[in-house]
Amino acid sequence: MISRRNSTLALASIALAATFSAASVRAEEAPKVKLATSMGDIVVQLDPAKAPKTVENFLQYVKDKHYDGTVFHRVIDGFMIQGGGFTADMVQKPTRAPIPLEAKNGLKNDTYTIAMARTGIPDSATAQFFINVKDNAMLNAPNPDGHGYAVFGKVVSGTEVVDKIKAVATGNKGGHQNVPTTPVTIQSATLVK
Repeated sequence: MISRRNSTLALASIALAATFSAASVRAEEAPKVKLATSMGDIVVQLDPAKAPKTVENFLQYVKDKHYDGTVFHRVIDGFMIQGGGFTADMVQKPTRAPIPLEAKNGLKNDTYTIAMARTGIPDSATAQFFINVKDNAMLNAPNPDGHGYAVFGKVVSGTEVVDKIKAVATGNKGGHQNVPTTPVTIQSATLVK
């Protein structure tokens, strides 16, 4: 006869195994998006389990081809590279309505993670995103503004491309600072998985 203690241990072991199995399946099934840039390809793996609305929003912009032809318009070595909102002549593309902030999802603004850019208003993210080029703990929720920035994935291929982009020369253009002097264009953004 199985004792209550042994049956509890057996159930706990099964639950733990199922959790690890489900986590690895989720990682394998997580969508990946390839950003084909003028400096090489970057592949990001998204985390819909932790940032469902943010991932859905990003994927809709990918499906709409919104990112095709946009540039990384804000590049700060030692901080991040930001893109997805402007053309090379610094014209902002129209966007859909802003989404709710999902910054308190447990994901951190660590090196090579992708997060949504926003204004000072928490629920203001639309299409622009950034890739952290260092650990940016000050962007995690709660940060000094009390809200943080929503991480929704990570770079799984092309970190060397991110490193090349972060090192480009920048200047001022169209009222914006830290704009690459030679445009770094996102030629296409495609769902690869």
